[in-house]
Amino acid sequence: MKKIICKKEYDTETATLIKAYSFGKLGDPAGYEEDLYQTPEGLYFLHVGGGEASIHPTEDIERMAKTKVKAWMEQH
Repeated sequence: MKKIICKKEYDTETATLIKAYSFGKLGDPAGYEEDLYQTPEGLYFLHVGGGEASIHPTEDIERMAKTKVKAWMEQH
């Protein structure tokens, strides 16, 4: 998936996957996935998606500040 946010490109095909996190079981409407990526330029983002009752009901890309990466890693 590719998305432009604030004139910066975030692309799962060219970025490096740092960590993948899954919540719930396959088919769970409240289940979701969050995959942390780093772009070649050093920017971080989450590729998210999940069931219709989850916190990420649609596939999307969300940018992440470098200052929040460590906390996300520790929580997941």
